[in-house]
Amino acid sequence: MAINVNNPEADALTRQFAEMAGVGITDAIVIAMKEAIERRNRAETALETAARLRTKHQVVLAEQARSPLPSAVFDDMWGDN
Repeated sequence: MAINVNNPEADALTRQFAEMAGVGITDAIVIAMKEAIERRNRAETALETAARLRTKHQVVLAEQARSPLPSAVFDDMWGDN
């Protein structure tokens, strides 16, 4: 199936990447998409980032902090009493 790109910025970026990589436009798209997918697959989740930062800054959560807040807290915060 063909890809039709009607966005001037996308076209310019694809051509720039193709020139940098020394490949054609189609190969440039394939390489860029594979790299983007790989990068996203390796990215930390929010929980992993929080755990890493707690370890780095030696922050220890109390057991109480590991439990979700009751809905009444959110009701109070948003004035939904």
